[in-house]
Amino acid sequence: MLVVMLPGTQAQIAAPPKHEFRAAWIATVYGLDWPRQGAGESQQKGALRQLLDHLQDAGINAVIFQVRSIGDAMYESNHEPWSHYLTGRQGRDPGYDPLAFVIEESHSRGMELHAWFNPYRADNGSSFTPADNHVTVTHPEWTYQAGPLTLLDPGKEEVRNYVVSIIMDVARRYNIDGVHFDDYFYPYPPNQITTQDSQTFQTESRGFMSLFDWRRDNVNLLIAQVADSLRSLDSTIKFGISPFGIWKNNVPAGIRGLDAYSTIYADATAWIRQKTIDYLAPQLYWPFGGAQAYEKLAPWWSDQIDDRHLYPGHALYRTEASSPISPMEIPNQVAFNRDYFGIQGSIFFRALHILPGRGGNFARIMRDGLYQYPALTPSMDWKDQIAPAAPLNLVASQDGGTVRLTWDPPGEAPARYAVYRVGSELEPDATAAAQDARNLIAISGRTTVTDSPSADAGRHWYFVQSVNSNSIESGPSNIVISPVQTGLDSELARPGLSMVIYPTVFRQQAQIEYTLEEPGTVTLQLVDVIGRSSITLIEGEYKQPGQHTLTMTASEYALASGLYWLVLRKDNQQITRAVTLVR
Repeated sequence: MLVVMLPGTQAQIAAPPKHEFRAAWIATVYGLDWPRQGAGESQQKGALRQLLDHLQDAGINAVIFQVRSIGDAMYESNHEPWSHYLTGRQGRDPGYDPLAFVIEESHSRGMELHAWFNPYRADNGSSFTPADNHVTVTHPEWTYQAGPLTLLDPGKEEVRNYVVSIIMDVARRYNIDGVHFDDYFYPYPPNQITTQDSQTFQTESRGFMSLFDWRRDNVNLLIAQVADSLRSLDSTIKFGISPFGIWKNNVPAGIRGLDAYSTIYADATAWIRQKTIDYLAPQLYWPFGGAQAYEKLAPWWSDQIDDRHLYPGHALYRTEASSPISPMEIPNQVAFNRDYFGIQGSIFFRALHILPGRGGNFARIMRDGLYQYPALTPSMDWKDQIAPAAPLNLVASQDGGTVRLTWDPPGEAPARYAVYRVGSELEPDATAAAQDARNLIAISGRTTVTDSPSADAGRHWYFVQSVNSNSIESGPSNIVISPVQTGLDSELARPGLSMVIYPTVFRQQAQIEYTLEEPGTVTLQLVDVIGRSSITLIEGEYKQPGQHTLTMTASEYALASGLYWLVLRKDNQQITRAVTLVR
């Protein structure tokens, strides 16, 4: 059933998914999404930070970042030259490492970073001068021409070994979450291959009689070699491919379009059967209805995927094309995906079309509806299932209506953290609460998160869980109650009675100052976060009017890190103030 969300509505999702792949491609070829060529380190970094901020605000939890588009590198490499899209000259050092930078920035936002490689394209017909260490200079015998394109010959064993070595160099040196290929294998029309590889077929046929079967096997061999190499190095790294959205013409029945199997020699079903990929993202860049109907293609791919993951690719750029699709087309496709067990998410082409006001106002539509709640990426059953250790020493502090949460990592820092907020009068069962995606408020790679609950949020509790690279969560941290509307004190300071604590977040000592306008019997208690009386600092002492001072020392009272309440009572008056101990 198709779900239609009207722009501007506050669509409520009855059962939002807690795990869903929500990714965007950041294309660096031609600087499509980034970088602006020659802009310089500071401007390029600033633009990339801003782009990632917008993606995070839109609910994106994974980035597919193009690191190799034409035998070049968006990272420091001893094997291939710096991309000319950075500086205007291939091989020129931009002064920083874009891949290292985007990994750090993505991970700090709780987002996965998949390194996107084009395996075969060496020159797209550009007029730039190749660097001395570019593959077209060092190994011209590995290449062939197809129209304006220069490509590596997939039939050559040396080429396959070379491409794998490039990918593994990145996997060894960078903390990537995934390796990603797009749909460019053998070239598309009008530049499709004809006889350029006939000599390779004669010398390296491996017993194949059919040139076309051999070409498909060349691609399959590379993919299997990449998969085996990654799993030997680090089985947590995911390997995904985004093939052309039509496997074969008239499959499923009625579908018409380019035949990827016979034209660009990409047999995506073989990669599923051979378990060489972890996920597929077929580029289903067409709307509902017509010769490439989304409602036919998406279920067909879902039926093929077996126990791998399927994240269809969506053509967000088409909402801004000369003959645009409806702004609701892509949100409706995402809603459609959720009706199929074999579809675990989506990838959007491209990142710039997710910016505010772009893509048919896609970001706002999704955040008001289908992406109203954050989501962890889906867990893969064939990867690491060991839960990480829980975060330590969660503390909540308040500044006006803002709650700042901080915590300590466990011994070995996890990939990211999931932060939960639960509305409840009584302390909730964190294990049960973590099952409801509506309690998940943030995913972060940092050990601090700021929350701004609504004024009517009532009594609510926070806890944090560690998340490993396969989205397996730890048990909960300690649970803390928000300083907002705690139930311990519903009044502001009463006339004639006031109390100030400095500092409110302390490591060793806190100074407590309280003022009485009239004499009376005073009790001052330090109460832990769930309202149990912990320590009595003043017990029923008669005090004269004026200001009184007391120093509270953490070591004297053997206090543990956390949030506490100082409850001051005088006769029938009471005020409460929050104080946080951080060790």
